[in-house]
Amino acid sequence: MSAKIVVAGGFGAGKTTFVGSVSEIVPLTTEAIMTEASAGMDDLAATPNKTTTTVAMDFGRVSLDRDLILYLFGTPGQHRFWFMWDELVHGAIGAVVLVDTRRLADCFPAVDFFEDRKLPYVVALNCFNGVQAHQLADVRDALSISPAIPMITCDARHRESTKQTLIELVEHVLRLRTGAPAPAVR
Repeated sequence: MSAKIVVAGGFGAGKTTFVGSVSEIVPLTTEAIMTEASAGMDDLAATPNKTTTTVAMDFGRVSLDRDLILYLFGTPGQHRFWFMWDELVHGAIGAVVLVDTRRLADCFPAVDFFEDRKLPYVVALNCFNGVQAHQLADVRDALSISPAIPMITCDARHRESTKQTLIELVEHVLRLRTGAPAPAVR
């Protein structure tokens, strides 16, 4: 059995890194070197060493077990590339909204997008440099996220962490489809 998962979030939140850290194949990326055209449009304050950006999508594959293969599609983060999102989510069972808490407002559009389309999602706080800047409950309140939406921390650089995030999403989707109760809010 296979399933399509979308990884979304704001510019520089770690989506390409997330897909690459867990993919069992060399991920396909559409990274392009940032040019002067992005000056004034892309906020590099939190990511001053960032020199490339996703312009279409990232693609990877991971087997959660012998019977379940996930195909991962990472979205571009900048507003000017959002026209891709509708195509990327077509056929997806769910999404991971990757959050950089240094720029919390950047994930609002992804949350709104999946809520508008009624696509199940989880929110994953990417702990840059191993630092969790805010408590999950505080971020949940700031984003006005329902307690029914799983919210977890992850480190997009580490395979086990991203794999656990994907497992959380798959379990969330299965609970929704079977009507099983959600676990206690974290």
